[in-house]
Amino acid sequence: MKKIISILLALVLVLSLSTAAFAELNQSRAVIGADLTEEQVAAVYQNFGVTRGSVIELRVTNQEERQYLEGYVDASVIGTRSISCVYVELLPAGSGMNVSTANISWCTPEMYLSALATAGITDAKIIVAAPFAVSGTAALTGVYKAYEDMTGQKLSELAKAVSTQELTVTGELAEEVGNMDSMSIVNDLKLMLDETRNMTDQELKDQIIAIAREYSVNLTDNQIQQLIDLCRQLEKLDTDGLKGRVEEVQETLRKLSGAKSQVVGFVQTVRKVVESVKSFFERIKDIIGL
Repeated sequence: MKKIISILLALVLVLSLSTAAFAELNQSRAVIGADLTEEQVAAVYQNFGVTRGSVIELRVTNQEERQYLEGYVDASVIGTRSISCVYVELLPAGSGMNVSTANISWCTPEMYLSALATAGITDAKIIVAAPFAVSGTAALTGVYKAYEDMTGQKLSELAKAVSTQELTVTGELAEEVGNMDSMSIVNDLKLMLDETRNMTDQELKDQIIAIAREYSVNLTDNQIQQLIDLCRQLEKLDTDGLKGRVEEVQETLRKLSGAKSQVVGFVQTVRKVVESVKSFFERIKDIIGL
């Protein structure tokens, strides 16, 4: 009897460990561009910092990427191959988003952070990577695929399309006014969608100009129209749910901005100290006549 009990306890332990391992495995995905070579895939996994085989792997094709990019990104930018890859790991509720990139030349982590909130994605660690420099606009498709596969829940098709539209509009605007100002303008608009949906296009235009002025930004007519078009699409989403996610994003952006400011402040302080020491020794030289 004791032997039987011991065997049963051992089986229970093995099953519990297997269940825990499966649960951990089910909390992450690697989505690989379908047109990468094996050598390139290995390089991407190095950027992810995980061993291939330790995470469930999915593939994303150029056709799947085009589903959301066409109409927002020039065909020459989309290309004909799927290169961008993503690693997505679900985090406990309330953890927020953690986004980093490798070999992504156009989209910044902050841009992904803001756009993914629009798509309805929260509490996840995301790494966007490629074996060589690419714009990264197609990466959202891989994130959508991974998130839906892990959670078993379909994201709104409209939200995914608007998220892609937001990424491209924010990216183009960032080239002219800077990354943080671009996202701040878009996120300020996202927080007042209940008001903008009752505005005429002219009233919305005036509001956009007023918001941009707060950041000392002058927008062109084309940029204003892009923001109006984006706003009208955002208004079709669940604005209450979106508002909560945007507030979380803004808090994250404030922390990132503060951290960068602290680094700049530290560097400036060091420079002042070095200059002060240099000036001190120069005065000593003058005193002793060297």
